Amino acid sequence: MWPDTRICELFGVEHPIVLSPMAGSAGPELASAVCMAGGLGSLPCAFLTLDEVRNHVTAVRQITTKPLSLNFFCHEYLEYDESEERAWLDRFSPYCSELGVEPTLGGPSFNDIPFGEEHCQLVEELRPAVASFHFGLPDDSLLQRVKKAGCRVISSANTVDESVWLESRGCDVVIAQGTEAGGHRAMFLSKTVAEQAGTMALVPQVVDAVKVPVIAAGGIADGRGIAAAFALGASGVQMGTAYLFTDESWASAMYRSKLHSARDDGTVLTNVFSGRPARGFATRLTRELGPIAGKPMSFPMGYGVIGQFKAKAEAAGSTEFSTYLAGQSASLGRAGSAAELTRRLVQETREHLSRLAL
Repeated sequence: MWPDTRICELFGVEHPIVLSPMAGSAGPELASAVCMAGGLGSLPCAFLTLDEVRNHVTAVRQITTKPLSLNFFCHEYLEYDESEERAWLDRFSPYCSELGVEPTLGGPSFNDIPFGEEHCQLVEELRPAVASFHFGLPDDSLLQRVKKAGCRVISSANTVDESVWLESRGCDVVIAQGTEAGGHRAMFLSKTVAEQAGTMALVPQVVDAVKVPVIAAGGIADGRGIAAAFALGASGVQMGTAYLFTDESWASAMYRSKLHSARDDGTVLTNVFSGRPARGFATRLTRELGPIAGKPMSFPMGYGVIGQFKAKAEAAGSTEFSTYLAGQSASLGRAGSAAELTRRLVQETREHLSRLAL
């Protein structure tokens, strides 16, 4: 039924539907369900220890041996700077007495180390079908080892220049991430989100600029969106927010409440949550400190600061300090199992492709 089967052939999957690797919200249960339904399940590994990654892969492998993607970050590593954290905490001072927070410097730590030698050895050990990267790509020597291990390599681009850069350095597939997408912007060459395009504008330009298959991401929640992506020249889609509604997602009750009450104008691109631009539900923090704040805490250490306020606020029943990432199509989400959603997406897409005669 698919007008372009390159993704299915490259990844060894039945359907060119990729689960977005959503750190903290997606684990082995969700990845396994998508794999079993014929898509490509993804495990977010950036904030996990090596043993945790092994355990998650083992959990998936106990359910299915179908192709799996492991996702890692390639952000610039920055040493912890106490003066930077003090300056960022000063911006939070009005909330300390209100919430009864006595913030702790340097903790909890989220200074994640980007993909390096130990991660590469882990990939060589586990040999996933797909190695997925965000914020660019690892050093070429590491990337060649990943490819030698038999992994297909994918990474996200927010601009045509980034997509061309990824292809020139060996990416097998480029993910074109429009501004509608939930989660962190992949931006590694581009500097400002204000200049980035939406999915409908970005995908065909990326398709025209590269020879490798392109996966569309951002604002895709149902078969209409998938069919539209193929009409724009994409060879597949990556979906995250739609899967947050499913039974297998790790989204909390508060998170799900926000999802089920979502509106088209309910999310913002903000760097207040982590230090890098990400799309999530608007909160008091994004309104009062951002949405794009000057000189935030460096990524990903910003999570350590905001986490101290989030815990207190949520204990009191408030989500105004919560980091609930989601895309602009959240209002289209549907509850149920991930397998049911995947099958429904395939059927809906089949019907829409038939009408479009693609």
